[in-house]
Amino acid sequence: MFTKKLIQPVVLAFLGFTLFSCDKDFNTIGVDIIDDNHFVFGTPDRDATVVAYNEDLPIVQTDNLTINPLGIYRNSTFGTQTANFVTQLVLPSSTPSFKIINEDPEITEVVLYIPYFSTAGTTTDGVTQYTLDSLYGTSKLKLSVFENGYFLRDLDPSNNFTQAQKYYSNQGNDFEIFKRGAAADGTSVAGGERLNNSTTTSENDAFYFNNTQITETSTDDEGTETTKKLVPGMYFTLNKEYFQKKIIGGYLDGKLSNANVFNDYFRGLYFKVEPSAEDPNGSSLAMINFRGGKITIKYKEDFEKITGNTSTVIRTNKTLDLTLGGYSASLVTQNRTTEYQNALQNASPTLGDERLFINGGAGSMAIIDLFGRDENGESAELENYRSKGWLINEANLTFRIDRDAMGDNKEPQRIYLYDINNKRPILDYVRDQTSSSKPKFAKRIHSGIIVKEDDKGIYYKIRLTNHISNLLRKDSTNVRLGLVVTEAISVVSNYSLKNPSASGLKEVPLASVLSPLGTVLYGSKSSVPLDKRLKLEIYYTKPD
Repeated sequence: MFTKKLIQPVVLAFLGFTLFSCDKDFNTIGVDIIDDNHFVFGTPDRDATVVAYNEDLPIVQTDNLTINPLGIYRNSTFGTQTANFVTQLVLPSSTPSFKIINEDPEITEVVLYIPYFSTAGTTTDGVTQYTLDSLYGTSKLKLSVFENGYFLRDLDPSNNFTQAQKYYSNQGNDFEIFKRGAAADGTSVAGGERLNNSTTTSENDAFYFNNTQITETSTDDEGTETTKKLVPGMYFTLNKEYFQKKIIGGYLDGKLSNANVFNDYFRGLYFKVEPSAEDPNGSSLAMINFRGGKITIKYKEDFEKITGNTSTVIRTNKTLDLTLGGYSASLVTQNRTTEYQNALQNASPTLGDERLFINGGAGSMAIIDLFGRDENGESAELENYRSKGWLINEANLTFRIDRDAMGDNKEPQRIYLYDINNKRPILDYVRDQTSSSKPKFAKRIHSGIIVKEDDKGIYYKIRLTNHISNLLRKDSTNVRLGLVVTEAISVVSNYSLKNPSASGLKEVPLASVLSPLGTVLYGSKSSVPLDKRLKLEIYYTKPD
C-alpha cells in the first residue's frame, strides 16, 4: 500500500495533464471531423447478428478523479445532474511554524483560487481574453463552501486497511449531514455559516464561472505592491475569523504537527451547489482540476529586528498555502427524464434495444453481442462464418445518432468500445499507433470520433478489423463488448460500480466516469429502420 500511495500522485498528475489537453481539444478543434475512409477491397457482409442493449450504471466510484464536475447541468434528453465535491487539504511540505513573541499571529485575508481549464486569446493593454473550456451552460448558481465534517479515509477498514477506501457518486448525503461552518465568532460548528460569506454575491449566491483574467496584488513589509496575472478561476475570499481559530488556534493546540493529525482535525472542504434565486432553472457545470487549487492564508506575525544592541519586535506579512489535495470525491445526483429511465428499465438483452443511451458519470452504457453469442461466447453463426475462410479487409460498427432525441444538447466527441470480459481495449485500439497534436483524436484509425454535418453529430464509426479477423481466423473468444462515452481516449483503466449491474458488470471505464455528457444512438432492434440500424459491416476477400 505504501508503494501505491507514492505512485498515485504521479499518476494523477499525468492524467490531469492529459485530460486538460483532451478537454481543451474538445472545445477548440471544432470537431467537424471528415470520415477518413480507407481503400477497402472485397465484398461487404452486413448479415452478422448484432444485439446491443442498454445497461444502467447508477452508482459509480468517484474518489480521486483527475478532474471533477461542479455545477448543475440540465440535459433535455438525460435529465438534471447536480455535482458537488469534497476534498482534503494538504499542508506545505515543511510543517507550518508561527512566531509568537508578544502577540499571536493575526490572519488578515484568506483567498481560495482554483484555475479553470481555459484557452488564451488576444491580449490588449496587458489584459488577456480567455475562453473557458469544459463549461456547459453559463447560468448563475448558489455556491456554498463548508468545512467537511465526514472523515475521508485513505484505507478501507472493512478490508483490514489493506485496500484503498472507495467513495461513490451517491454518498452526497453523508457529507451533507456532517458539514460544518462558522459561528459568529468564527468557531467551527455543525450547521454553521458557509465559509465563502462575502457580501459580493458573485462569490456565493450568484456565483458563475467567470472567464475574466484575474489580477492579484500583494504588498510587502516595505509597502511595495506587486501585481500578478492569473488565468480565470474560482477566486474569492473565505471567512478569516474561522481560519484564525482553525489554523492559528489549531497550531497552538498541536493540530498542524503532521498530515495525519491535520487531516483528522481539519477534514477538508465541501463544495455545494444549488439553483440560484436569480436563475432557478439555470444550467451551468464545469469540469475542474481541483488539485490545481489552493487556499492562501495571509497573516501578520511577530518578527524580532535587531539593530546593534537594540531589539525591536515588529509585525511582518506572511502567507501560508494549503493545497486542495489528498482524498477527494465527486458527489453526483441525477434526476433522470422518464424516457431515459424507461429505456434503462426495459432493456432487452435478447432482442436488443431501439435506442442506446450512452451517458457518462453515474449514467449508462451499451452492451454489444456479436454473431448471436451465448454466455460462453459461442454460436452456430460464428462457426459458419469461420468455415468461410475469409480474408478480412476491414470491419466496422457504425452508430448513427438519433438527432431528434439529442436536440441541441452538447454531444460527446468520442465513444470507446472495449472488451467487457477482460476489462481492456480491443486489439484494434492496441494496434492503432496513430497520434495527434490533439490528444483527444489519437488512435484515429480505430476511431469512435464523432462525424458531424452542419455542426450536428451524424454518426460514430469504430473499426474493429483486427478483432473480427481474430474471431474468424484465429478462433479467439467472442467476448461481450461495452460502449461508453470517453473523456480521454488514452485512459483505459476501470473504476468500480457500488453494486453489480443487471448484467453482472462490476467495473466501468474511468474515462466514462469522468464525462458529464451523453448521446443517444440507434440500436440493433429489428424495429429500427435499416438505414439507421446498428450493423456490423465486414469487408472480405474470398480465398481462391
